[in-house]
Amino acid sequence: MQKASRYSRVPNTIAVFALVGLVVMAYLRWARPYQVRWGATDEEVQRTMPGDELNPNPKFLATRAITIEGKPEDIWPWLVQMGYRRTGFYGYDILENLGSPRGIWSADRILPEFQHFTVGDEVPISPVAGMVFYAIEPNRYLIWSGYENGGGFTWALYPVDEKHTRLVSRIRWSHNWRKPSQLPFDLFTEFTDHLSVRKILQGVKGRVEGRIEPMAQANTEFAVYLAAAWIFVGAIVLILLRPLTWRRWLAGLAAGAGWLTTWYAPISTRIGALLEVLVLWGLGGAFRKRASQKAGQYSYFES
Repeated sequence: MQKASRYSRVPNTIAVFALVGLVVMAYLRWARPYQVRWGATDEEVQRTMPGDELNPNPKFLATRAITIEGKPEDIWPWLVQMGYRRTGFYGYDILENLGSPRGIWSADRILPEFQHFTVGDEVPISPVAGMVFYAIEPNRYLIWSGYENGGGFTWALYPVDEKHTRLVSRIRWSHNWRKPSQLPFDLFTEFTDHLSVRKILQGVKGRVEGRIEPMAQANTEFAVYLAAAWIFVGAIVLILLRPLTWRRWLAGLAAGAGWLTTWYAPISTRIGALLEVLVLWGLGGAFRKRASQKAGQYSYFES
């Protein structure tokens, strides 16, 4: 009986591999190309930027940008003071500032004590990770660098006219799968960096322009993203544990599509939340056992 039970899960495992494979293919084909150049023009993507020399052939290369109503000197102080245990990152504070001795809220003003850094100074990213200032050119750019030959994060300012500036972020990174301690940061950079950097750019813009987003709004947005990911994970677990049918497999695929759409498509938080409710409804219908059915009546990929 034990052996039969073990082999009975083989189709479920194959189905999960096929499901995850399709979702990853969709990520690589559509989501990744969009997320690595959010807000950036073709010119900005192709432009040479300070810090490119840190990693000439990165495995992860992303250029994102936003237009801010302000001069470079108005934006610069907000950039240089960013960091964990400093002023935060102006993004999803509930995650990025968790455990910070300065509190969970990112700064809503410029703090003089975090304005005077030099090359080589540490840039704390989280309670367990940090980078250093590789280059600092006031009102033009600053660069954070990581482990040797890993790459760097560049934040650069390009004036558009007397009242507007483009804030451009570029990340050049090479995943180091052979270094276990680096794996969580590599996975974060690959899949969630888009959400983080986009929110940082929006957070800087809001502070310079005097329109800071309420923390409750950012938390709601973060909760929708988190829910999308967990719904997809939950669908995979259910497919592994419950009798396999086409309907259940397709519901799992819909959960994967919902995750990709919510995280990477240019839709509002409300639309994302509605989409996840529909995905949950579909999963509930697919995995709910009808009263008229008995456990023994299920079969693999039954219609």
